[in-house]
Amino acid sequence: MAVDCRDCPLRQLDFFDDMSADEVAFMSDFKKGELNVGPGSPILIEGAKSPQLFTVLSGMGVRYKTLEDGRRQIINIVMPGDFIGLQAAVDGEMGHSVEAATEMTLCVFKRSEIWSLFKNHPDRAYDITWIAATEEHFLGEALSSVGQRSAIERIAWGLLQIWDRAYRLDLIRNDTLDFPFRQQDLADTLGLSLVHTNKTLAKLRERGMASWTDQRLRIHDRRALERLALVGGTPTHRSRPLM
Repeated sequence: MAVDCRDCPLRQLDFFDDMSADEVAFMSDFKKGELNVGPGSPILIEGAKSPQLFTVLSGMGVRYKTLEDGRRQIINIVMPGDFIGLQAAVDGEMGHSVEAATEMTLCVFKRSEIWSLFKNHPDRAYDITWIAATEEHFLGEALSSVGQRSAIERIAWGLLQIWDRAYRLDLIRNDTLDFPFRQQDLADTLGLSLVHTNKTLAKLRERGMASWTDQRLRIHDRRALERLALVGGTPTHRSRPLM
């Protein structure tokens, strides 16, 4: 049975902005159902037109682009609360793919109705614009990391990004994040070879900063990891919209 927007577990998290009663009622009408997919299932395909948009209710996935020779660049990790498919709503075709890494549940919206949202619900339209702008900001940060940080700095930065998002989504249990990805996925995200990624993760483990084994991620010395990643201080905890 689909989750009613009034009972959405994500709305209980401080990570997301409060919604008014009118906004919740609108989202209940805007939502057309839920989609459950298994690990490895494609959700959106680069170059295809999708009649649907999605919000991740649970589970994790990857957003990526593929070169003609089959090499893959992961753009980011998809986590609960992410709104995906907006690019197809604007350009008509997806410029990247999204694939499930775990069992996932997705809230489903009709792409054709997004323009009525901009016309009749400006507050929600602003939220979509905010989400898109935040994605652009993150991609700028990621490009700077890939272009300027060393391998060990990149991995330290990437692990901190993942950890902080998971913390705000209440996904960390006993100082451990169940992180259902391969080292190749991290390599494809940060522009590194698998061998280099493996050796660098071993260095972080030996220095007592972080460990990632058996699909479980732990941060042992956050301050040391921040210094290594060239990021300063405790991250800001501004809430964000939820579609």
